[in-house]
Order: sequence, then C-alpha cells, then structure tokens
Amino acid sequence: MYKPFDLTGKVALITGGNGGIGLGMAEALAASGAAVCIWGTNDKKNADALAKLKTYNRPVLALNVNVADEAAVKAGMAETVAKMGRVDSVFANAGIGSGAPSFLDITTEQYRKVLAVNQDGVFFTLREAARHMVERAKGGDKAGGSLVGVASLAAIEGAARNQHYASTKGAVISMIKSIAVEFARYGVRANAILPGWIATDMTAMAQKAPAFAEKVIPRVPARRWGEPKDFGGVAVYLASDASAYHSGDTLIVDGGYAVF
Repeated sequence: MYKPFDLTGKVALITGGNGGIGLGMAEALAASGAAVCIWGTNDKKNADALAKLKTYNRPVLALNVNVADEAAVKAGMAETVAKMGRVDSVFANAGIGSGAPSFLDITTEQYRKVLAVNQDGVFFTLREAARHMVERAKGGDKAGGSLVGVASLAAIEGAARNQHYASTKGAVISMIKSIAVEFARYGVRANAILPGWIATDMTAMAQKAPAFAEKVIPRVPARRWGEPKDFGGVAVYLASDASAYHSGDTLIVDGGYAVF
C-alpha cells in the first residue's frame, strides 16, 4: 500500500453523509482506515448509514445537524470533536436542489431555502472546522487538515432554470479558494469537488425523464450516470497525506461531461 493513502488515526466529517455522494465518500474513508462522523437531518437515514459504516470496524458517529442553523453547526462541531477527539478532514457536502420552469418562476422563498443550505451551510461548517484546525495548529499540532466543499458543474456551466442553485455552488468555489490562501500557513488545505450528473435522490426525477436518457446521458463520455461510489477515491485522496500540497483546486468528477 502507498502509505499516504492510509487514513488510520485520522477523523473525517461528512455533512449530508447519510446518503448519496456523502455516504459514498464516508464508506471509502472508513474503508481506508478513517474514523468517520456523518451529519444529517433525517434520523432514520442517519441510523441506516451508521449501521453500514460500522461494518468497516472503525469508530463512527452520526449526528442530527442542520447546517443551515449556525448554532446547530457550532454545537455539532463541538460534539464531533469531543466524541471523536479531533477532526482532520471535513467534507461540506450537504445540499439541496429546487427546480423551476424558468428563472422567472424561482420564488424568493426557494432562493432563500437553497442559499441557506448550500451556501450558508458550507460557510458555517468550514468556518468552524477551520477554527478547530487553526487552534490545534497553534497548540503545536502540525498535522494540518483538509477542508472540502462539494460544489457542482452548475457552478461553471450555464444551468438554466437553476440560477439559485448554480449561484450557491459558484460561491462554494470562491469560498474554497479564499480559505486555501488564508489557512495554508497552518497546514490546512482547501479544495472543491464538482460532481456532474450523479444518480442520487436529488436527481431522481431526472433519472426517470426520457429526455435525460435520450439527450443528456449519451453526451457523457463515460456513457452512464455517475454513482456515489465514484467519489470514494477523490475523498480518500483529499483526506490523505497524499494531497498535502494540493490546495485551492476544483476537482471535476463528471465522467468527462464538461470537456465534451
């Protein structure tokens, strides 16, 4: 084994880790030796995900945390650190979608709801994680840390009828770059992951739509929907010492869609 990929002794936190891409990353991290904490707002999904993660025989924890609630994020981070001992990597993955027939039909309520989770939630999560990592570094711990924001191809491509969603994902990329510059001196790196068309609960309607099957997925060079497990490798890499000098980047995981 290439030793830098061994996550033994490291603790990873994944928001929205009870399903979809988040759970795909959490499983790979646990399989690579990391202790894992997931945050989610659905207790049943949290319990089901926790049961699955326990099969990897690593320390695991699931907390009900609404990332759109600043106080909940602060309390959740404090509880995670108290119970897990530390946090070495954080994947701000929790997000929601909200489609509309047109930009003209997106309501202010829809916009605010998506903004609260996809942008505010990432901000609160990464800020508290950075605070923990900086305090640890000032205490003499040189292990550093990895902060990851899960954005979307919608951040860099024209996502018609999804301007509210796209704007939050673009914000994540900008936020990540700023974090990467400010906290590199503490050994903390920050990167964004941009998923393409991935088969999750969020894309359930699109997966059933004939138009997607006929016009969109055939344009993916890999000729298939992405799956949550496709994010395991990039998650392990970003949580590992192998990415110690990799920061401020956007890693696209889309089966080649963006370049075709």
